Amino acid sequence: MDDSQRLTVFEGDGVAFSGPADEAGRWVRAALRSDPGRIFLALDEADGRVVDIDLREEAAQPPRGRGRPKLGVSAREVTLLPRHWDWLAAQPGGASVTLRRLVEEARRSDAQAAHIAREAAYRAMTTLAGDRPGYEEAVRALYAGEAERFRELTGAWPPDIRDFVQRVAAVG
Repeated sequence: MDDSQRLTVFEGDGVAFSGPADEAGRWVRAALRSDPGRIFLALDEADGRVVDIDLREEAAQPPRGRGRPKLGVSAREVTLLPRHWDWLAAQPGGASVTLRRLVEEARRSDAQAAHIAREAAYRAMTTLAGDRPGYEEAVRALYAGEAERFRELTGAWPPDIRDFVQRVAAVG
């Protein structure tokens, strides 16, 4: 789990924990030690995806791979054409710095941020409220950019689910 990753842990229709991923893991492990029958669902606040929490005790977790783990950096393969590598190599700071800068610039663009929020809200809605009244209409309102209608359609859902989905969709 990424050190900057934030999770919201649901138990039924309510939020049981919300905070950094490492703290969420400790919280869930402690909760399950006291009552192994509890059922939790953890969602990443940034992208609305369900996250598996490692239930092994922290001392038993394997060391991280290459990269700068304290900074949350991990090494992965990138495939580019030779002309792309040449351009990256000529940039100040080298390929990694340039790629990080380009990714951050793209993430900051308003259109990209709105798209990411919609996709995250859709994933969270499908997981938490796919069988709730108004779900399909709320999805349509989300993708149509109808924030007021989206709030109205999700308003009858359980408060923690409603609040989470609206916050992830950035319409709260």
